[in-house]
Amino acid sequence: MNDKVDKLVIFLAKRDGIDKLVKTFQYVSKLVHYKIEKSHPDYAGRAKQWEVAAGLSRKAFRSGRFLTGFNTLRRSPGHTPGYRLLAVLANAGEMVYFFFDHFLWLSRIGVLDARLARRMSFVSAFGESFGYVFFIIADLIMIGDGIREERRIGDGDGKAVGKIRAERVMRLMGVAANENNVKAHIYEIMIIDTQPYIVKAVIHGIITLLNGWGGYNRCIDTV
Repeated sequence: MNDKVDKLVIFLAKRDGIDKLVKTFQYVSKLVHYKIEKSHPDYAGRAKQWEVAAGLSRKAFRSGRFLTGFNTLRRSPGHTPGYRLLAVLANAGEMVYFFFDHFLWLSRIGVLDARLARRMSFVSAFGESFGYVFFIIADLIMIGDGIREERRIGDGDGKAVGKIRAERVMRLMGVAANENNVKAHIYEIMIIDTQPYIVKAVIHGIITLLNGWGGYNRCIDTV
């Protein structure tokens, strides 16, 4: 249970904290750019450069990340047919996102044709939105299972009840983070070229920051 794929996934997972930090740089600089674009255009330009650099850095950090979903399906696909189906759909969407994100990054830095960037952005954003819908469904089902188990146990086993409640909190945080992720990508897919800059900068930036730090405790919980 510790082959080369497992070791590679563990190695790649060590970058998650850095990704959260650089994500914060990226979207804070996006919001700063919007705020001072008219009053201080020179500094706004610098903020924009910081945003672009942080975004490209994040994509480099996430190289090979699609293997995480593959390894999850390989090692723990779920204990019932229903959970296995949800796991396949959720992880498949996330794998599409991270896999095509490689091509988006390469097109934006000039290795591939820059015209591919728009198409790769759409495919990766759609894949992640699709996958996270099923992550949300799975978490909600597990929360319901936990509530039923807690009622069955009653007050007889305080330790078991405490564990169920702690897991429920983590899953609720996961649902909130994943919901924000879906919203961010819906904005990216549907209105990125049709709405004024304030929509892209403010709404997308705030949602993405909430998503990033909403997932922070989930990362800490797995360390």
